Amino acid sequence: MSTNQKFIWATGMTKQAPTSLLYLNVAPTQVVRCSLEESGNAIARLGNRPLILGGQHTLATLASSLESVLEQHQLSYECASYSPDCSEKSLAKLSEAVAAHQSDLIIGIGGGKALDTAKILAHQCQLPVVTVPTSAATCAAWTALSNIYSDHGAFLYDVGLDHCPDLLVLDYSLIQTAPQRTLVAGIGDALAKWYEASVSSGSATDTLIIAAVQQARVLRDILFQKSVEALTQPGSQVWREVVDATVLLAGVIGGLGGARCRTVAAHAVHNGLTHIPAAHDSLHGEKVAYGILVQLRLEEMLQGNQLAASARQQLLKFYAELGLPQTLQDLGLGSITLAQLQKAAEIACGENSDIHRLPFKVLPEQLMAAMVSTRILVEGSRKELSLPAVEVEGCLSE
Repeated sequence: MSTNQKFIWATGMTKQAPTSLLYLNVAPTQVVRCSLEESGNAIARLGNRPLILGGQHTLATLASSLESVLEQHQLSYECASYSPDCSEKSLAKLSEAVAAHQSDLIIGIGGGKALDTAKILAHQCQLPVVTVPTSAATCAAWTALSNIYSDHGAFLYDVGLDHCPDLLVLDYSLIQTAPQRTLVAGIGDALAKWYEASVSSGSATDTLIIAAVQQARVLRDILFQKSVEALTQPGSQVWREVVDATVLLAGVIGGLGGARCRTVAAHAVHNGLTHIPAAHDSLHGEKVAYGILVQLRLEEMLQGNQLAASARQQLLKFYAELGLPQTLQDLGLGSITLAQLQKAAEIACGENSDIHRLPFKVLPEQLMAAMVSTRILVEGSRKELSLPAVEVEGCLSE
């Protein structure tokens, strides 16, 4: 690396500076894999007046367990909901709660949006943050990144943070109480690491980016080999290994590779779909998993890439085993209008979209074509796939 380069990977941007300095947000300061009840000492080292942040349901069902831990260590706490979303409005309200309580620590407990809110709130208030994931649906507990949404759940932008969480508490017994659907969604989200990083950074020569891409391949292989068995044995060792893959290893890849190893078209499709209200019933990882198929379809259509076609067929079989969505219909979007589909595609192809990390240009109409053909038969294949119809403004299209 030349002496006039400065890589600001914390924000996903590269800038020039007169000195050589590498900022890497690879991992949380500490990761403890223990029960919530055993995490008190680690939490107490970070502050005395925590603000517990989560969704309304999580706070109603789990706050008491965390509160008893904090009381044992004589910590003065308050609880606050991030409702309606990880949005600018919610963050403004929560900043007031931090000031009112004179908080010196933020504890986020819940799913990806709760943890994203906790991380960016701590970032804005310059406070340490603890993340306690209640499902294995994302790697948000690990990363130095938060996604910002509108009050109605539409993705707006992401924010690179100064550092990963100060403490991550991974309680497998807590994760096990979440619906199995959340782990399936986490598998879909984690799989995207390989399919996106291999496209955006597969030819990179930077040592750590090479390492990140290879770790993404290892992550994919772990999920291919262990996911089906893990889902049949909740709480088992193989189940824990898959949880570690979706929550921990997936985060490592973004930490090593920075923005270049995070997202491409699969997440861009997710971001566009969040602007369709009917898509809010599906989980983040479910939309991303569908987005992987769309990305591969784009590579087939616009590059004639037969490896992408083979990968899509492989994923379709894997998705069928796990119950991941393969089509808009599977996401509950079989009856969206053409205008809604076009809006999602235009947002996904916006000027600052991650889709532009693909090595070719994608127009909204091309993306729309890919979005309605994720299960199309690969030319030359003898085994026909069952293609559910997708209704768009009264027309059947797939």
